[in-house]
Amino acid sequence: MSDDDSDFLRSLGPATRAVRAGIARGPEGEHGEPIYTTSSYVFASCEEAAARFAGDSPGNVYSRYTNPTVRAFEERLAALEEGESAVATASGMAAIFGVCVALLKTGDHVICSRDVFGATAGLFGKYLARFGIDTSFVPLADPAAWRAALRPTTRLLYLETPSNPLCEIADLGAMAALAREAGALLVVDNCFCTPALQRPLALGADIVIHSATKYLDGQGRCLGGAAIGAAAPMDELRAYLRTCGPTMSPFNAWVFLKGLETLSLRMRAHSESAGHLARWLEEQPAVEQVFYAGLPHHPGHALAARQQSGFGGVLSFRVRGGREAAWRCIDATRVMSLTANLGDAKTTIVHPATTTHGRLTAEERERAGISENLVRVAVGLEDVADLEADLARGLAAAEAS
Repeated sequence: MSDDDSDFLRSLGPATRAVRAGIARGPEGEHGEPIYTTSSYVFASCEEAAARFAGDSPGNVYSRYTNPTVRAFEERLAALEEGESAVATASGMAAIFGVCVALLKTGDHVICSRDVFGATAGLFGKYLARFGIDTSFVPLADPAAWRAALRPTTRLLYLETPSNPLCEIADLGAMAALAREAGALLVVDNCFCTPALQRPLALGADIVIHSATKYLDGQGRCLGGAAIGAAAPMDELRAYLRTCGPTMSPFNAWVFLKGLETLSLRMRAHSESAGHLARWLEEQPAVEQVFYAGLPHHPGHALAARQQSGFGGVLSFRVRGGREAAWRCIDATRVMSLTANLGDAKTTIVHPATTTHGRLTAEERERAGISENLVRVAVGLEDVADLEADLARGLAAAEAS
């Protein structure tokens, strides 16, 4: 894409970029994006091959790190997040690990919000520790705790906002200022909002992480991840990808390209239905507490309204009666899918304490607010009246002795 094309692309609205960015039509003039199912590429000469492998000449080398379909997805996602560059990976966790391996070293220190996805907590607390990278876990919405945790060796601040599954909100502008002051990078998991509702880079973050498996796909079909940021750190990440190979497949990249085309429409629909169900749940006697930033009394509501254009499709609630009542509630639903994935057109329901956060210790779950009576719902695209009736069915079962 030429500089003129890039400038023109930036002038377009996000919904248009979601449909048009990253398109590079082949000689057949196809309207849809092709899937380049090839492992390698043929060179015209030894000289061209040498130049490609040395990085002296642009072009494809090997699909572990250069593939036209994957590149189209990367360019489209970078355009939506308003970042210079994006790197696609085999999963969201691969993106997180890749950023850490590419940009951190032994002796470095990370500060991470303590209510992140369970696998993310395990990555920082267990596996990176084996390489001499220490992590401090702090409450997401407590700036004083983040500041108190800073060390001279702090190189990276990592958070999710909204958080999974309690929908806590971080002040991205304040966190970005703290990271700059400390000489560290701010990395934000934007999975719950997507660029359709929130753009962390515009608020000061350095790197955005996605599990493309979730809303970017939108139908629960494929695994994938991505990191987006300035060119320099993304070049480091791409070099790691070239060597270690946690690569996104061309087919998955094509699925994500198609998912991005409807992202804005879907996120508005998810948000609308989730808001309806959150308000309805608050009125139910079997429910102790509802967690959704779209509720006016939520502690992060005003902040979320400032830095997001919608409140997203994920909510959680506590059922009266402990784990047994929560399980009865989930098991009695007939429309919702009992699965840990989210961001699907199909509504999903899950018990975080024994699934997504089950590998945390009881003490870690307690600190993160993952109680035994907590239920998480990722609201899909079904008729909201059917979802309300399904939750009513579940709550009636929860109240049964």
